[in-house]
Amino acid sequence: MTIPDKQIYPRTGDKETIYLKNVITNPNIIVGDYTMYNDSVNDPTLFEKNNVLYHYPINQDKLIIGKFCSLT
Repeated sequence: MTIPDKQIYPRTGDKETIYLKNVITNPNIIVGDYTMYNDSVNDPTLFEKNNVLYHYPINQDKLIIGKFCSLT
């Protein structure tokens, strides 16, 4: 099973769960292929804005999230 590059929602009709890799834009955030993120309060596609709060470019840090993770 492979996930299409642009597929965001893994389940039809479920707008609270996303494939996280397909919404990340920061090159210093690396997410595995099958990692899902669920947010029932906010828009889950805003993961970077709402959850990656102290990731400053000057520090040259990387955030690496595994391949088969489930984040809520």
